[in-house]
Amino acid sequence: MSENKLLRMDNVGIVVESLDNAIAFFTEIGLTLEGRATIAGEWAGRVTGLGNQQVEIAMMVTPDGHSRLELSRFITPATISDHRTAPVNALGYLRVMFTVADIDELVSRLIKHGAQLVGEIVQYENSYRLCYIRNSEGLLIGLAEQLGNNQKRNNAIK
Repeated sequence: MSENKLLRMDNVGIVVESLDNAIAFFTEIGLTLEGRATIAGEWAGRVTGLGNQQVEIAMMVTPDGHSRLELSRFITPATISDHRTAPVNALGYLRVMFTVADIDELVSRLIKHGAQLVGEIVQYENSYRLCYIRNSEGLLIGLAEQLGNNQKRNNAIK
């Protein structure tokens, strides 16, 4: 019997209204645009179940090169549902979380770009400072700043 082993997680996909705005937002967080393309045709619709589709995508990569966000803007068919303003206890995908060096500084910069803090920045024990923000399009993003010994321990493991 062969064993099917998971090799890695390639990316998380997020459908956006404005690809340019989403790229700018995630660049501000610290991701880099890896590539941008238009995917079209019946073959792509066979994967998604949407039939003949045209989608503009942008692949964003984290500084360590291990994680990616695939941002998609559907040209055809048009989007038919919008979950961006759902509360954090709604069923389905909740958010993407990023570990950052200085949460206060980043939140300040993101607010200047139209993001809004969902609640407040809170501290969890002596481990993390955490918050949720929504970008100008309403996408929910989590930010975490490692504190003290927790950060030193994780850096030593790398």
